[in-house]
Amino acid sequence: MSAQIEWGFFAAVAAAYVAGSIPVGFLLGKAQGIDLRKEGSGNIGATNAMRVLGRKTGLLCFALDVAKGFLPTLVGGLALGLVERAGGDPAAGWRWMAIAGTAVLGHMFPIWLGFRGGKGVATGLGALLALWPVMTLAAAGALLLWLTTLKLTRYVGVSSCVAAASLPLLAALVWGALAQFDAAGGWPWSAAKPFLVVSTGLALLVLWRHRGNIARTLAGTEPRVGTR
Repeated sequence: MSAQIEWGFFAAVAAAYVAGSIPVGFLLGKAQGIDLRKEGSGNIGATNAMRVLGRKTGLLCFALDVAKGFLPTLVGGLALGLVERAGGDPAAGWRWMAIAGTAVLGHMFPIWLGFRGGKGVATGLGALLALWPVMTLAAAGALLLWLTTLKLTRYVGVSSCVAAASLPLLAALVWGALAQFDAAGGWPWSAAKPFLVVSTGLALLVLWRHRGNIARTLAGTEPRVGTR
């Protein structure tokens, strides 16, 4: 791999972190004179933004958090030629997943707020949706599970944990389906490792970031959707 491509990869990773680390919820709160870190759950993510700042602002926060995962992952993948190679080239898969994962880490650990950020769900969704087709389809399946669990339980944290835990399995199922129905023999399992390893790592991080939600749910003190 040429030095130019290596520098391009490092630039894409750095850009993904910077984009992911933009504290959208914190900035939206400050625009209303509110510090989300001192209100509600104290988190700067979309769920707390919706509870504290209102539905419209919360939805805006969610959309922007998704975008800051989606855009750097897609642009980086296109600029480095990873999109068309990731299905058969493990090295390309590792690089593309590294860009996506770094955007999520930026959201979770933003340098601007002392590395105390959100829980990674919205930004992770955006980053994974950009990883066409494997993680796009897996993320869509996880989103469906999130919506179903939320409707049944009205717990955002529980829904996020269910969706995160399902992600590696869904990625494996999608990869297997692509390999099965690709007449050209593409999608070898040797190239699946980056997607399965990184999606598992991100899922574990999301679960860890929701450990407080899990504890409150078990204790019966976790607020449901529609309550503060």
